[in-house]
Amino acid sequence: MSAASSLWAQKVWNDLQPTPGRLSSSLRIVLTTIIALILFMTLRVPDAFIGLFFVFIVGRDSPSTTFRTGMLIMLTLVAAVATELLVVILSDNDPIARVLGVSVVAFVAALLTVTTTLPAFPPIWGFLFCTLIALWEVHAPAGTLVKNSLWFVAACGIPILCSIAIEYAFRSRSPVDILQEERRTRYQVLWKMFALYAQEDAGEALSGARLQVIRLAAAGQTAMQRLYDTIVDRNLDPGDLPVGVRVRISMLAELMDVSAAFSAQFPVAEDAETRKRCATIADLCHTFSQNLRPAEKGEIKLRMGVNETLLDRVEEALQNILSMPPNLEPTQDRKLIALPSNKVPFFIPGSFSNIDNIAFALKLCLCATVCYVIYFAVDWPGISTAVITVFITGLSTSGAIKQKFIYRLLGSVIGGLIFGLGSAIFLFPYMDSITSLVTLVAAVCFIATWVAGGRIFNYVGLQIALSFYFVALEGFGAPTRLAPPRDRLVGILLALIVMWFVFDRIWPVRTVTVMRRTLAAVLQNDAKLFRLGMESTEYEARLEQADMLRDRIGKTVASLRTMSDEVAYEFGENRALHIHSSEIMLRAAFSAVALFWNEFVILHAEHDKDFLLAPHLIALRREVAERMEKMAESVAHKEAYLTTGPIILPERRPLETLRYEEYANNVASRFNDLQESIASLGVKV
Repeated sequence: MSAASSLWAQKVWNDLQPTPGRLSSSLRIVLTTIIALILFMTLRVPDAFIGLFFVFIVGRDSPSTTFRTGMLIMLTLVAAVATELLVVILSDNDPIARVLGVSVVAFVAALLTVTTTLPAFPPIWGFLFCTLIALWEVHAPAGTLVKNSLWFVAACGIPILCSIAIEYAFRSRSPVDILQEERRTRYQVLWKMFALYAQEDAGEALSGARLQVIRLAAAGQTAMQRLYDTIVDRNLDPGDLPVGVRVRISMLAELMDVSAAFSAQFPVAEDAETRKRCATIADLCHTFSQNLRPAEKGEIKLRMGVNETLLDRVEEALQNILSMPPNLEPTQDRKLIALPSNKVPFFIPGSFSNIDNIAFALKLCLCATVCYVIYFAVDWPGISTAVITVFITGLSTSGAIKQKFIYRLLGSVIGGLIFGLGSAIFLFPYMDSITSLVTLVAAVCFIATWVAGGRIFNYVGLQIALSFYFVALEGFGAPTRLAPPRDRLVGILLALIVMWFVFDRIWPVRTVTVMRRTLAAVLQNDAKLFRLGMESTEYEARLEQADMLRDRIGKTVASLRTMSDEVAYEFGENRALHIHSSEIMLRAAFSAVALFWNEFVILHAEHDKDFLLAPHLIALRREVAERMEKMAESVAHKEAYLTTGPIILPERRPLETLRYEEYANNVASRFNDLQESIASLGVKV
C-alpha cells in the first residue's frame, strides 16, 4: 500500500472512531427514521425518500433546537410550494416561465446562502422548488399536480414532527453543561498525553493517550460550535464558560489538530528539552481542564518564533488561548461569553455589495439551469438528481466543490449501487413484510448516521442515506427495476461535470484565494474595532457596532478552519504550497482574533473607560489600526506586506499605570506576532 493510500485509510479509521454523543445521536436518528417509515407505509404517503432525508438535517443539540430548525424547514418548504404555484399561476404554466423560475430561484437561493446568517435554508428552498416545478413538466391534470405538491409537504413534515417528538422524549442535558464537558475532556486528554511525553519511559500508556487525542481531534469543532449556537439561540445562562467561547472553540480545535499531528509523528520524546517542553504544555492543559487560568502568565515560557516543528505549533496554539482575556466579573462576562441571537443581524453587513457573492450566485444559477434544461431536453426524468446535486454541492471554492464532488460520488456508489442495488437484487425478492423493510432501512440508516457523525467524511454519510432512499424507497412496494439507481447516478455525474466546467474551468476560485479574502476581512474588522475606541459616537452605539464585529469575526475564523481542511482537495503542482499558505493564514487569524478580543473587553468594560481616553493609548490604537488596514490590503490584493518593524512602546513612565502597561504590552506583543505571520505569507498563492 502506498503512503498516500495508507494516510487516507488512517483518516477513514480515525473518522469512524466513537466520539462523545455520537452513539446516542445515531440511535435517535435511527428511531426517528423507523417511526417515520412506518407512518409513510401506513398512510401511503408518497416521496418517502425525500422526507426521510430531512431527519438528518434537523438539528439535535437540544429539543428546542430541533423544534426551531424543524419549523424553519417547514416554513422553507411552504415557501417553495408557494413559489412553485405562484410561477405556474402567473405564467399559466408556460414552459419558458418554468425555466426562468429555476434560474431566478437558483440565483436568489445562492445569494441568500452567502449573505445571511442562516445559510442552510436557502439551498433547501432552491432544490425543493426545482423538484416541485418539475412536476408540471409532466402532462397531467392540474388538480393532480397540486395534490402531489401538498403530499410533498406531508412527506417532509412527518419526519420533522417525529424528530421533534423523539428529541423531547429523550431530552439531553443543558447545552452549556455539554459544551463545558466537551472542552474539559479535550484538555484532559491533552494533559495526560503530554504528561506521559514528559516521562522517559511511558510505555503502553502513551500509546493509549495518543489514540485518545487523535480520536477527539478527528471530531473537530462542528459539534461544539452547534452547542454554542444553541446557547445563543435560546439565550441561555452561559455559566462559567470563558469569554469569547466561539473563537476559543476554534483555537481548541486547532490545538487538538496540531497535538494529534505531533503525536502521530513522534511516538516518544527522545531528548530532555522536548520532555521539559511537554511537561510545561501538560501543566497548562491541566490548568485549562479545571477551567482555571495560570496564576502568572509571565512564568510561562513557550518557545515562539519560526514554528519549524509541530511542537512549536502546539505552543503557538496554546499561546493564542493564553492571550484571550480572562473572566473577571460574572455579571459583565455573561455579555461577553455568548452574544444573544437578537443582536445578530439576519443579513451580513456589506454582503450584497460584494462582487464575489454575486459571481457565486450567477455560477450556481447557470449550473442549475443547464442541468434542468438538459434532463428535460433529452426526456430523461430519472436524472433529476442533477439539479439536487447542484444545490447540495454548490459551494464557493474549487477545493470545497471537489471535496463535495468526491464525497457525493462515493456516498452515491455506497448507498445507491452497493446498498440500494444490492438490496434490490439479493434481499427484496425474499422480503414479504414491513418488519424486514424496517430492519433493512434501520441497518443502512445506522451506518449512514455513524459515518455522518465524523468530522472529515460526514458528507459521505448523508449521501449514503439519500442515495439508498432514492433507490430502495421508490414506491410502496419492493423495487423491481435496475434503471432507477443507474439513472440517479447518471444525474449526479451530469451535475458534477457541469459544475466542474463552470466552477473550475470557466470561473475558478481557489480555496486559498477565498482564505486570503477571509483573512483580510478579519484584519479589517480588527482595525474597525481599534478605531471604534477613538470615535466620538455614543457609548451604546459603539457597543452595538462592536457586537456585530464580534459575531462576524467568530464565524469567519470558524469558516477559515473549515477551508483549511478543504485545501487538501486542490490538486496540481502547487498543492503543497497551497496547504502551507493556508496554515500560515489560519495561524495569523488566531493571532488577530486574540488581539481583537483583548481590545473588545476593554471597549465593553465600564470601569475601563479611561483606557479609551489616555492619549498615548489612543496613539497606539491608531498605529495598530493603520498597520492592520495595510495588512488587509496586501493580503486581499496578493501583495507582499512590507513591515515597518515591530511596534515600539514608550518608556514605562509615560504609560502612567501598570494597568496601561499590561494592556499596551499585550497589544504590541500580539500585533508583532501577527505582523510576522502576514509578512511570511508571501504572494505565491
